Amino acid sequence: MKHLIFSIFALMTAILFATGDGIAAEFADRYDSLEKCEWKSPNGTLLYRKLTPPDLKPGEKYPLLIFLHGAGERGNNNISQVAGQDAFLNLVWSEEGSKYPCYVIAPQCPSGKKWCEVDWSLRDTHVTPETPSDAMGLLYELLQDLKAKDQIDPKRIYVTGISMGGYGTYDFLVRYPEEVAAAIPVCGGGDNEKLATTPGLKDIPIQIFHGSADFAVPPQRSRNAYAALKKNGCDVKYTEYPGVGHGCWFQAYKTPGLADWLFAQKKK
Repeated sequence: MKHLIFSIFALMTAILFATGDGIAAEFADRYDSLEKCEWKSPNGTLLYRKLTPPDLKPGEKYPLLIFLHGAGERGNNNISQVAGQDAFLNLVWSEEGSKYPCYVIAPQCPSGKKWCEVDWSLRDTHVTPETPSDAMGLLYELLQDLKAKDQIDPKRIYVTGISMGGYGTYDFLVRYPEEVAAAIPVCGGGDNEKLATTPGLKDIPIQIFHGSADFAVPPQRSRNAYAALKKNGCDVKYTEYPGVGHGCWFQAYKTPGLADWLFAQKKK
């Protein structure tokens, strides 16, 4: 039964990306500007796409935005995690987002793996595994390498993700709160106890989004995460879209002012 749930979850995500939920592909001709890269270490290989700010100025530091895709985009083609991602790319390529030159990395989780290796059939919470998933561990290694080599402002690192990537966003937050200046988990689920008790989360502004008619990831997961973060004293906002299904990221990433809010955040 669990395998069936996982398969349906991945299929629904793939279909939503393919259809775009009726929204036209605004940035289809710009996907190639995301450089194909790979991170290799003794622990494995992580494929990723990278956007570098144009006209880098010597000595200047730039924000980094990490995007974690959903279950349907797993693989090894280094394409699926960015193809059709107009909703997310709106954060950096829209009229509002383009005011903020930034680095973007979009890693691709290998097939059969997850950003957070937990049971998706759990409807209220889960327990964070003691060690990060293979993909999450490699992402953390990659982040350290990029901070050392690129003109990244370590006080302006943002993480966001959809569906499986929403789970990954919460996992990243509780594992590496010292790295994050702001986060946007979309239709995901977290470890409520960790979200309510991890000290480093209190200074991280967070915006959560979910659709009330989501049958892939129950909206209760986001409601619970919101309540847990509020209990922790966090600066968190929750938006739930009435009647919207799993693809609420099409609305979420086009929220007016979201890019302005995100790029204004800086670690204290």
